[in-house]
Amino acid sequence: MIGPWLTDAEQEAWRGMLRMSARLNAALGHDLAEHSELSSADYAVLVHLTDEPSGRLRAYELGQELGWEKSRVSHQVDRMVRRGLVTRERCPSDQRGLFVALTDDGRRALDAAAPAHVAAVRRLFVDRCTPEQLATLVDMSRAVLDALSREAPTPPAPDARGGRTPPDRHRATPPADRS
Repeated sequence: MIGPWLTDAEQEAWRGMLRMSARLNAALGHDLAEHSELSSADYAVLVHLTDEPSGRLRAYELGQELGWEKSRVSHQVDRMVRRGLVTRERCPSDQRGLFVALTDDGRRALDAAAPAHVAAVRRLFVDRCTPEQLATLVDMSRAVLDALSREAPTPPAPDARGGRTPPDRHRATPPADRS
């Protein structure tokens, strides 16, 4: 049996979080498109690649980091390859595996977009919160993401033989990013 309905306070918190997230993502996406040649998806991919010292990630790892299905990663990477922002590289240890690698053009595009994007994040979100509210949000995010990683861990990617191998890494919380 499913538990009781949300209380009024729980419902207000839940729906408020959903509305805030949707409106912030829409506003930040619009601002990013207005001030750069990157979409929100482009920006997210580039940020995750720049977080890696090698500037590259296995395609399945990128999907895990972004919470995207394999087909979404593939289509997004296709678009970015055509624009010269990333390349695909074969994985030497797994002939079916691919790396998504940052290009110099991709790094320049991110570097050009980041100042305006960070200013928008600050204007639309950070400056509207007290330091205490931001700290509470960090604690809340960690608690929920940690619980989600325990309840519904990301499935490992297939290995070269078609079996399952554990992913190289799991992060319950994303690395500090440029948003």
